Amino acid sequence: VGKVDFLRLGPLNYYEFLLAAGEEELAKLLRSGDYALVNSFRSKYIDYLRKYYYVGGMPEAVRCYMETDDTKEVRRIQKNLLLYYENDFSKHAPKEQLVRIQMVWNSIPAQLAKENRKFIYGIMREGARAKDYEVAIQWLSDYGLIYKSFRVKKPGLPLISYMEQTSFKMYMLDVGLLAAKGNLSAKTLLEGSRIFEEFKGALTEQFIAQELTQRGMELYYYSTENSSGEIDFVLQKEQYCIPVEVKAAENLRAQSLKAYCGKYQPELAIRTSASDYREEAWMVNVPLYLFAEYMDAVE
Repeated sequence: VGKVDFLRLGPLNYYEFLLAAGEEELAKLLRSGDYALVNSFRSKYIDYLRKYYYVGGMPEAVRCYMETDDTKEVRRIQKNLLLYYENDFSKHAPKEQLVRIQMVWNSIPAQLAKENRKFIYGIMREGARAKDYEVAIQWLSDYGLIYKSFRVKKPGLPLISYMEQTSFKMYMLDVGLLAAKGNLSAKTLLEGSRIFEEFKGALTEQFIAQELTQRGMELYYYSTENSSGEIDFVLQKEQYCIPVEVKAAENLRAQSLKAYCGKYQPELAIRTSASDYREEAWMVNVPLYLFAEYMDAVE
Protein backbone atom coordinates (compact mmCIF):
# COMPACT_ATOMS: atom_id res chain seq x y z
CA VAL A 1 0.00 0.00 0.00
CA GLY A 2 1.52 3.30 -1.09
CA LYS A 3 1.30 6.70 0.55
CA VAL A 4 -2.01 8.50 0.02
CA ASP A 5 -2.44 12.27 0.01
CA PHE A 6 -5.86 13.91 0.16
CA LEU A 7 -6.56 17.12 -1.74
CA ARG A 8 -9.71 19.11 -1.06
CA LEU A 9 -11.17 20.83 -4.10
CA GLY A 10 -13.52 23.77 -3.82
CA PRO A 11 -14.61 26.89 -5.71
CA LEU A 12 -11.92 29.42 -6.65
CA ASN A 13 -11.20 31.76 -3.77
CA TYR A 14 -10.75 35.52 -4.22
CA TYR A 15 -6.98 35.25 -4.75
CA GLU A 16 -7.52 32.64 -7.47
CA PHE A 17 -10.27 34.81 -8.99
CA LEU A 18 -7.72 37.61 -9.41
CA LEU A 19 -5.36 35.17 -11.12
CA ALA A 20 -8.16 34.05 -13.45
CA ALA A 21 -8.72 37.72 -14.32
CA GLY A 22 -5.06 38.06 -15.30
CA GLU A 23 -4.27 40.23 -12.26
CA GLU A 24 -1.18 38.36 -11.05
CA GLU A 25 0.47 41.51 -9.65
CA LEU A 26 -2.63 42.50 -7.66
CA ALA A 27 -2.84 38.95 -6.30
CA LYS A 28 0.83 38.82 -5.33
CA LEU A 29 0.56 42.20 -3.60
CA LEU A 30 -2.00 40.74 -1.18
CA ARG A 31 0.71 38.36 0.06
CA SER A 32 3.49 40.96 0.19
CA GLY A 33 2.76 42.33 3.65
CA ASP A 34 2.94 45.89 2.23
CA TYR A 35 -0.43 46.99 3.54
CA ALA A 36 0.10 50.66 2.70
CA LEU A 37 0.53 49.73 -0.97
CA VAL A 38 -2.47 47.38 -0.77
CA ASN A 39 -4.54 50.33 0.49
CA SER A 40 -3.55 52.39 -2.54
CA PHE A 41 -5.18 49.83 -4.88
CA ARG A 42 -8.38 49.67 -2.80
CA SER A 43 -10.75 50.64 -5.63
CA LYS A 44 -9.46 47.85 -7.89
CA TYR A 45 -9.71 45.23 -5.16
CA ILE A 46 -13.23 46.36 -4.27
CA ASP A 47 -14.28 46.24 -7.91
CA TYR A 48 -13.07 42.65 -8.25
CA LEU A 49 -14.63 41.73 -4.91
CA ARG A 50 -17.97 43.07 -6.13
CA LYS A 51 -17.65 40.88 -9.22
CA TYR A 52 -16.63 37.89 -7.13
CA TYR A 53 -19.74 38.20 -4.96
CA TYR A 54 -21.86 37.86 -8.08
CA VAL A 55 -19.80 35.37 -10.13
CA GLY A 56 -18.43 33.31 -7.24
CA GLY A 57 -15.76 30.69 -7.70
CA MET A 58 -17.37 27.85 -9.64
CA PRO A 59 -14.92 27.29 -12.53
CA GLU A 60 -17.42 27.36 -15.40
CA ALA A 61 -19.05 30.56 -14.09
CA VAL A 62 -15.62 32.20 -13.72
CA ARG A 63 -14.52 31.09 -17.20
CA CYS A 64 -17.72 32.44 -18.72
CA TYR A 65 -17.41 35.82 -17.01
CA MET A 66 -13.73 36.28 -17.87
CA GLU A 67 -14.29 35.38 -21.53
CA THR A 68 -17.63 37.11 -22.19
CA ASP A 69 -18.35 39.60 -19.36
CA ASP A 70 -21.94 38.36 -19.73
CA THR A 71 -23.65 38.39 -16.32
CA LYS A 72 -26.85 36.83 -17.71
CA GLU A 73 -24.93 33.84 -19.03
CA VAL A 74 -23.09 33.54 -15.71
CA ARG A 75 -26.43 33.44 -13.93
CA ARG A 76 -27.73 30.78 -16.35
CA ILE A 77 -24.70 28.60 -15.57
CA GLN A 78 -25.19 29.10 -11.82
CA LYS A 79 -28.88 28.21 -12.04
CA ASN A 80 -27.97 25.07 -13.99
CA LEU A 81 -25.43 24.10 -11.33
CA LEU A 82 -28.10 24.50 -8.66
CA LEU A 83 -30.43 22.34 -10.73
CA TYR A 84 -27.73 19.68 -11.17
CA TYR A 85 -27.22 19.52 -7.41
CA GLU A 86 -30.94 19.24 -6.77
CA ASN A 87 -31.24 16.47 -9.36
CA ASP A 88 -28.38 14.68 -7.61
CA PHE A 89 -30.36 14.70 -4.37
CA SER A 90 -32.87 12.27 -5.88
CA LYS A 91 -30.08 10.08 -7.32
CA HIS A 92 -27.80 9.75 -4.31
CA ALA A 93 -29.65 10.78 -1.14
CA PRO A 94 -31.66 8.33 0.97
CA LYS A 95 -35.19 8.46 -0.42
CA GLU A 96 -36.77 8.94 3.00
CA GLN A 97 -34.60 12.06 3.47
CA LEU A 98 -35.11 13.64 0.05
CA VAL A 99 -37.86 16.11 0.96
CA ARG A 100 -36.04 17.20 4.11
CA ILE A 101 -32.76 17.70 2.23
CA GLN A 102 -34.56 19.90 -0.29
CA MET A 103 -36.23 21.89 2.51
CA VAL A 104 -32.91 22.52 4.26
CA TRP A 105 -31.18 23.46 0.99
CA ASN A 106 -33.95 25.84 -0.06
CA SER A 107 -34.06 27.53 3.35
CA ILE A 108 -30.43 28.72 3.32
CA PRO A 109 -31.01 32.20 1.77
CA ALA A 110 -33.81 32.87 4.28
CA GLN A 111 -31.65 31.61 7.16
CA LEU A 112 -28.82 33.97 6.19
CA ALA A 113 -31.12 36.92 5.57
CA LYS A 114 -32.04 37.03 9.28
CA GLU A 115 -30.29 39.50 11.58
CA ASN A 116 -29.30 36.55 13.75
CA ARG A 117 -28.09 33.94 11.27
CA LYS A 118 -28.39 30.99 13.63
CA PHE A 119 -30.12 28.09 11.86
CA ILE A 120 -33.81 27.99 12.83
CA TYR A 121 -35.74 24.81 12.01
CA GLY A 122 -39.07 26.63 12.12
CA ILE A 123 -38.16 28.59 8.99
CA MET A 124 -38.55 25.38 6.98
CA ARG A 125 -41.80 24.26 8.56
CA GLU A 126 -43.77 25.28 11.62
CA GLY A 127 -43.06 22.86 14.44
CA ALA A 128 -39.98 21.37 12.75
CA ARG A 129 -37.58 19.70 15.19
CA ALA A 130 -33.84 19.17 15.08
CA LYS A 131 -34.05 15.38 15.26
CA ASP A 132 -36.16 15.30 12.09
CA TYR A 133 -33.50 17.09 10.03
CA GLU A 134 -30.17 15.94 11.49
CA VAL A 135 -29.60 13.29 8.79
CA ALA A 136 -30.57 15.69 5.98
CA ILE A 137 -28.16 18.38 7.22
CA GLN A 138 -25.36 15.87 7.69
CA TRP A 139 -25.89 14.57 4.16
CA LEU A 140 -25.56 18.07 2.67
CA SER A 141 -22.44 18.65 4.77
CA ASP A 142 -20.86 15.32 3.74
CA TYR A 143 -21.73 16.06 0.11
CA GLY A 144 -19.78 19.34 0.38
CA LEU A 145 -22.69 21.67 -0.37
CA ILE A 146 -22.85 23.45 2.99
CA TYR A 147 -20.48 24.69 5.68
CA LYS A 148 -21.55 24.80 9.32
CA SER A 149 -20.27 27.27 11.90
CA PHE A 150 -20.86 26.17 15.50
CA ARG A 151 -21.45 28.38 18.50
CA VAL A 152 -18.81 28.35 21.23
CA LYS A 153 -19.94 29.33 24.70
CA LYS A 154 -16.43 30.41 25.66
CA PRO A 155 -13.48 31.39 23.43
CA GLY A 156 -10.94 28.94 24.85
CA LEU A 157 -8.44 26.58 23.25
CA PRO A 158 -9.15 24.17 21.74
CA LEU A 159 -12.38 25.71 20.45
CA ILE A 160 -13.91 22.32 19.70
CA SER A 161 -14.10 21.61 23.43
CA TYR A 162 -16.44 24.61 23.90
CA MET A 163 -18.58 23.88 20.82
CA GLU A 164 -22.36 23.49 20.97
CA GLN A 165 -23.55 20.94 18.39
CA THR A 166 -27.14 22.19 18.51
CA SER A 167 -26.41 25.88 17.76
CA PHE A 168 -24.96 26.61 14.35
CA LYS A 169 -25.09 28.77 11.24
CA MET A 170 -25.17 27.31 7.75
CA TYR A 171 -23.46 28.65 4.63
CA MET A 172 -23.48 27.47 1.02
CA LEU A 173 -20.37 26.22 -0.74
CA ASP A 174 -20.12 29.30 -2.99
CA VAL A 175 -21.03 32.97 -2.68
CA GLY A 176 -22.05 33.18 -6.36
CA LEU A 177 -24.44 30.25 -5.97
CA LEU A 178 -25.94 31.94 -2.89
CA ALA A 179 -26.44 35.12 -4.95
CA ALA A 180 -28.07 33.03 -7.69
CA LYS A 181 -30.29 31.12 -5.26
CA GLY A 182 -31.39 34.46 -3.79
CA ASN A 183 -32.02 35.83 -7.31
CA LEU A 184 -29.67 38.76 -6.76
CA SER A 185 -29.87 41.10 -9.73
CA ALA A 186 -26.74 41.76 -11.82
CA LYS A 187 -27.64 45.44 -11.54
CA THR A 188 -26.30 45.43 -7.99
CA LEU A 189 -22.80 45.02 -9.47
CA LEU A 190 -23.03 48.59 -10.72
CA GLU A 191 -24.58 50.25 -7.67
CA GLY A 192 -21.79 51.11 -5.26
CA SER A 193 -21.68 49.06 -2.10
CA ARG A 194 -25.20 47.62 -2.38
CA ILE A 195 -23.95 44.14 -3.21
CA PHE A 196 -22.02 44.02 0.08
CA GLU A 197 -25.19 44.77 2.01
CA GLU A 198 -27.60 42.41 0.22
CA PHE A 199 -29.26 39.80 2.46
CA LYS A 200 -28.38 42.16 5.36
CA GLY A 201 -24.71 41.57 4.74
CA ALA A 202 -25.06 37.80 4.41
CA LEU A 203 -23.02 37.68 1.20
CA THR A 204 -20.10 39.24 3.04
CA GLU A 205 -20.32 36.76 5.91
CA GLN A 206 -20.66 33.94 3.34
CA PHE A 207 -17.53 35.25 1.59
CA ILE A 208 -15.46 35.17 4.80
CA ALA A 209 -16.76 31.69 5.72
CA GLN A 210 -15.84 30.44 2.26
CA GLU A 211 -12.33 31.94 2.37
CA LEU A 212 -11.68 30.33 5.76
CA THR A 213 -13.06 26.93 4.76
CA GLN A 214 -10.91 26.96 1.61
CA ARG A 215 -7.91 27.14 3.94
CA GLY A 216 -9.06 24.20 6.01
CA MET A 217 -10.09 26.28 9.03
CA GLU A 218 -12.99 25.16 11.21
CA LEU A 219 -15.80 27.69 11.59
CA TYR A 220 -17.04 28.87 14.98
CA TYR A 221 -18.90 31.92 16.27
CA TYR A 222 -19.46 33.28 19.75
CA SER A 223 -22.54 34.68 21.41
CA THR A 224 -23.76 35.07 24.95
CA GLU A 225 -26.58 32.87 26.27
CA ASN A 226 -29.21 35.44 25.26
CA SER A 227 -27.62 35.79 21.77
CA SER A 228 -26.52 39.37 22.34
CA GLY A 229 -22.97 40.50 21.72
CA GLU A 230 -22.36 38.05 18.88
CA ILE A 231 -18.93 37.69 17.27
CA ASP A 232 -19.27 36.49 13.66
CA PHE A 233 -16.25 34.18 13.74
CA VAL A 234 -13.84 32.94 16.38
CA LEU A 235 -10.77 31.31 14.87
CA GLN A 236 -8.13 29.02 16.25
CA LYS A 237 -4.74 29.84 14.72
CA GLU A 238 -1.47 28.71 16.29
CA GLN A 239 -1.60 29.89 19.93
CA TYR A 240 -4.30 32.45 19.20
CA CYS A 241 -8.05 32.45 19.67
CA ILE A 242 -8.99 35.28 17.30
CA PRO A 243 -12.37 37.08 17.29
CA VAL A 244 -13.44 38.39 13.87
CA GLU A 245 -16.26 40.87 13.33
CA VAL A 246 -17.49 41.13 9.73
CA LYS A 247 -18.78 44.48 8.51
CA ALA A 248 -20.55 44.88 5.18
CA ALA A 249 -21.93 48.39 5.67
CA GLU A 250 -20.07 51.67 6.08
CA ASN A 251 -21.00 51.78 9.77
CA LEU A 252 -17.84 50.40 11.39
CA ARG A 253 -18.84 50.60 15.04
CA ALA A 254 -17.72 47.32 16.53
CA GLN A 255 -19.56 47.36 19.84
CA SER A 256 -19.82 43.58 20.18
CA LEU A 257 -16.12 43.18 19.40
CA LYS A 258 -15.21 45.90 21.89
CA ALA A 259 -17.26 44.24 24.64
CA TYR A 260 -15.70 40.86 23.82
CA CYS A 261 -12.19 42.32 23.97
CA GLY A 262 -12.96 43.99 27.29
CA LYS A 263 -14.06 40.65 28.73
CA TYR A 264 -11.53 38.21 27.23
CA GLN A 265 -8.50 40.40 26.36
CA PRO A 266 -7.49 38.55 23.15
CA GLU A 267 -3.95 39.09 21.85
CA LEU A 268 -5.36 39.77 18.39
CA ALA A 269 -8.82 41.00 17.41
CA ILE A 270 -9.92 41.66 13.82
CA ARG A 271 -12.65 43.69 12.21
CA THR A 272 -12.89 43.00 8.49
CA SER A 273 -14.65 45.54 6.29
CA ALA A 274 -14.36 47.42 3.01
CA SER A 275 -12.22 50.07 4.75
CA ASP A 276 -8.43 50.31 4.50
CA TYR A 277 -5.99 48.33 6.58
CA ARG A 278 -5.20 50.08 9.85
CA GLU A 279 -4.08 49.12 13.30
CA GLU A 280 -5.75 50.46 16.42
CA ALA A 281 -4.80 49.96 20.05
CA TRP A 282 -7.29 47.14 20.60
CA MET A 283 -7.93 45.68 17.14
CA VAL A 284 -6.84 45.56 13.49
CA ASN A 285 -9.13 46.57 10.63
CA VAL A 286 -8.39 44.25 7.69
CA PRO A 287 -9.99 44.88 4.28
CA LEU A 288 -12.31 42.09 3.16
CA TYR A 289 -10.20 41.43 0.07
CA LEU A 290 -7.03 41.08 2.20
CA PHE A 291 -8.54 39.04 5.02
CA ALA A 292 -7.61 35.49 3.95
CA GLU A 293 -4.03 36.39 3.03
CA TYR A 294 -3.67 38.29 6.31
CA MET A 295 -4.86 35.26 8.25
CA ASP A 296 -2.35 33.07 6.38
CA ALA A 297 0.41 35.36 7.65
CA VAL A 298 -0.65 35.22 11.32
CA GLU A 299 1.93 33.25 13.32
